[in-house]
Amino acid sequence: PVETTSDAFAAASLREPATASLVLEDFLAALASKQPTPGGGAAAAVAAAVGMAAATMSAAYTQRKKDVESGAAELATAIAKALNVPVMLEVADADGHAYANLQRSWKEPAMPAAERAEIEQEALNVPTDLIGICHNYVQMIETFLPHCNPNITSDAKVGIHLLAGAARAAFQTAAVNKPSAEVKAKLLWQVAARPRAGSRDCLAARPWPPPRA
Repeated sequence: PVETTSDAFAAASLREPATASLVLEDFLAALASKQPTPGGGAAAAVAAAVGMAAATMSAAYTQRKKDVESGAAELATAIAKALNVPVMLEVADADGHAYANLQRSWKEPAMPAAERAEIEQEALNVPTDLIGICHNYVQMIETFLPHCNPNITSDAKVGIHLLAGAARAAFQTAAVNKPSAEVKAKLLWQVAARPRAGSRDCLAARPWPPPRA
């Protein structure tokens, strides 16, 4: 399970998942329109969801007899179970919810300082959590990749690249919400690229904090 700090994730799960209920054309039209939401954070979450779906397909095809005998099928089943696409679409809704509250804080000068600070923190938590989720999922898929049905590894790699791109996109949303120097350093570490063999050129599978030089 992936831990998050964002209350908006829970709040979004209690409402109709608006993003999930939209057809793709309508979501893209809304994203392109002159309105605050859906915005970049939702776009990042949807990109992550697409990447997760592609990786899940590669897991679905790693269920051959030889995969069962080698243990690859069991790993593929675990991957497919972990990559919960509907929950990721709720993240897109959480981003809109957090931004709506942030806009409200700008329009209410008399808002108590504590409430304003909580809203600002929530606006930061949503993309920060998204980056962490993407980072963890990339590591998970990269672990599965050597065991994946070789006829469909390209789809697993598509998942890796889309999740990596989603994390970098979410970083842009996080950055405008003024993370502390420590938080920003961790986020940069999580989205850093390091060329490696095959598809392993996305989110580096490195621990946090980094080892001292």
